[in-house]
Amino acid sequence: MLALGADHGGFRLKEAVKAYLDSAGIAYEDFGTDSEASVDYAPFAVAVARAVTSGKAEKGILCCGTGIGISIAANKVKGIRAAVCTNAFCAEMTRRHNDSNILCMGGRVISEETAVELAKIFLETPFEGGRHARRIAQIAEIENGER
Repeated sequence: MLALGADHGGFRLKEAVKAYLDSAGIAYEDFGTDSEASVDYAPFAVAVARAVTSGKAEKGILCCGTGIGISIAANKVKGIRAAVCTNAFCAEMTRRHNDSNILCMGGRVISEETAVELAKIFLETPFEGGRHARRIAQIAEIENGER
C-alpha cells in the first residue's frame, strides 16, 4: 500500500498521481488534503511518514508547492528518507542509491504529467544495496545519535 498526502499547493499533483494509481490498480490511502484551500503541510507529512514507518504503507508520496517544506517535515520522522525530485533521473537515483521511502514533488515546479512519470519511476525502481546500504546505515546512525 502507498500513502499519499499534499497541502493545497500539491493537491493537483496528488490527484493526478491518484488517477494513475487507480488505473494501474495500485492500492493507496489518501491522507489529504481534499481541496486547494490553504492548509499547513506538516500534518500531512507526518501522517504519511508515520504510515510508512509503522509498516502500514510501503512507500509514500507527498506534494506541496515546491516539495521542499513537506519533505523537511517528513524527514523529521525517524526512519524516513524523503526526497524532492523534479526529474526522472533524480526519481530513479533516489530509489537506487538512497532507498528513499517518500517521494516529494512540487505543484508549482512540475506538471501533473511529470508527477505521474516520477511516481511511476519511484514505485518501480528497486534499491541497489551494496555500497549504498552502508551509506543508508550511516544515515540511520546519525538519526539514532550514534554518530
